[in-house]
Amino acid sequence: MASPSDTLARMLVLYALIPRNDVGISTGTLEEKLRERGFRISGRSVQRDLKKLAQYFPIGCHDEQTPYRWFKAENTDLDRPELAQSPPGALAYYLVEQHLDRLLPQNVLDYLAPRFRTARHYLEGLKQHPMQQWSKRVRSLPNGKALLPATLQPQVWESVSTAVAEQKQLAVTYLSRSQSKVNELTLNPAGLVNRHSITYLIANVDGYQDLRRFALHRIQQAKVLDTSSTIGEDFDIDDYIASGALGWQLGDPEQTTLVADIRPQLAWLLQETPLSDDQTISGEDGGWHRLTATVNKDQETLWWILGLNSQIRVWEPEEWVVDIQTRAEETSALYSNHAEANL
Repeated sequence: MASPSDTLARMLVLYALIPRNDVGISTGTLEEKLRERGFRISGRSVQRDLKKLAQYFPIGCHDEQTPYRWFKAENTDLDRPELAQSPPGALAYYLVEQHLDRLLPQNVLDYLAPRFRTARHYLEGLKQHPMQQWSKRVRSLPNGKALLPATLQPQVWESVSTAVAEQKQLAVTYLSRSQSKVNELTLNPAGLVNRHSITYLIANVDGYQDLRRFALHRIQQAKVLDTSSTIGEDFDIDDYIASGALGWQLGDPEQTTLVADIRPQLAWLLQETPLSDDQTISGEDGGWHRLTATVNKDQETLWWILGLNSQIRVWEPEEWVVDIQTRAEETSALYSNHAEANL
């Protein structure tokens, strides 16, 4: 079953394909044009979509004879390419290009590329307009050190995004980091996940059932095959993420009570942006505050704690205390050896 976002995308493209002229366009032609744009849809589904569109948008139908022909009954702004030449529209296109380039399939990026260029040039020419000032003065930054995005081969991204969208097998040349060698693999794509600076293809190797992560920047070559992927239609990318396979959970992971002493500066931060609804922070005692909060018992939380260094002293859970102590001893040994080497 198509997701709501897939249905919305199809409906928007379908509406854009309907001409303004009174001649109109047949359902069969619309179905063909949708398939050219990567949408797998039947003629009956196109008819249902058209009837839904007609409930909300000014489109008409010549139904005196078959095949029925659909047309826009009056001008609207929704499908206008010149939308990129209005201040709000240009800003919207600008932000989409900045933040969704690793999330949109290549055919959609190709379709939007002229609008992206138009939007950039339009904003640059606005000078003192508020929308141009917004694009210059508003940024979204990640929490922590941001690495540069891994470089992807354009042909690889095009093939991978096509294989995922059409659920086709993918033949790849892949550089395995664990094995330090290049492998020729046939993959069954399940989905894509962009995390920090790396985009991962979630897939299994043909002949095997277990899903693995394949970093797109390590795919040296990729070719879409005619064979359909063996990943079932019931695969749910959100369930896969929630399972903890990527070290990031969206569902209901195991939780634990974090008890720790924290420095005043960190206490101030957590009072403004708490770890949990039940978080408590005691008054200062000897330069420390006592923190208690229910948190996810996962690697993400532990890494966050490790990044705080001497700003936190964990007391519970015990296994995290042992883990942190072991890592601290290993780090200390590294720098002790460095000091001895310089004597």
